[in-house]
Amino acid sequence: MTWEGGQVWDLAQRLGGQLRILPGAVIGWDMGAALALGCALGVPPLAMAEFLPPIEAVMVRRINEQMAAERG
Repeated sequence: MTWEGGQVWDLAQRLGGQLRILPGAVIGWDMGAALALGCALGVPPLAMAEFLPPIEAVMVRRINEQMAAERG
């Protein structure tokens, strides 16, 4: 893990309140808010551009799987 990767991982942990949601599904993060928060925290923009999208994809898949399992 790189220093920048660790910074992006920390940023991802802070984005719980920045979810874009449709009825019954999470579709992703508000990337504008994510990038603004990352810049405020001093995360390099290139690192955010590289690492946030794949982290977001896993997060969306897992949350939607959990919601589907809870619905039965």
